[in-house]
Amino acid sequence: MNVFVDTSVWSLAFRRSPPEPSPAVDALRTCLTSSDTVLVTGLVVQELLQGVQGPRAREELVARMSRLPLLVPDLQDHIEAAALRNQCRKKGVQAGTIDALIARLCIRHRLRLLTTDQDFVHIAKHTALTLLAV
Repeated sequence: MNVFVDTSVWSLAFRRSPPEPSPAVDALRTCLTSSDTVLVTGLVVQELLQGVQGPRAREELVARMSRLPLLVPDLQDHIEAAALRNQCRKKGVQAGTIDALIARLCIRHRLRLLTTDQDFVHIAKHTALTLLAV
């Protein structure tokens, strides 16, 4: 199975203090230790780096994330993400720009999305986005 992991899950997994039990973090661990392919995109890496304190933590995070396959959106992904966002808005769902792009990448590449962000639950109701159940 191919899985895209959203910033919300990575943030929980990378916290310095021991995280509270989280089904999403457990699912991430399972994906990372199984034959699943875990993917990210530059925006997720950027969001994670924006919350990092200090150069050592930054280097560790970059090293960890560099091991994962990176999805690079093309122009068509941005065009389709805008259409997805507009489609959701017509249904009364407010999808953020980054969330719309992540949803588009998951749909295009047939990836399941692992997230704790409830906005994606609403997006999935009106699009072909598939969430990884946790």
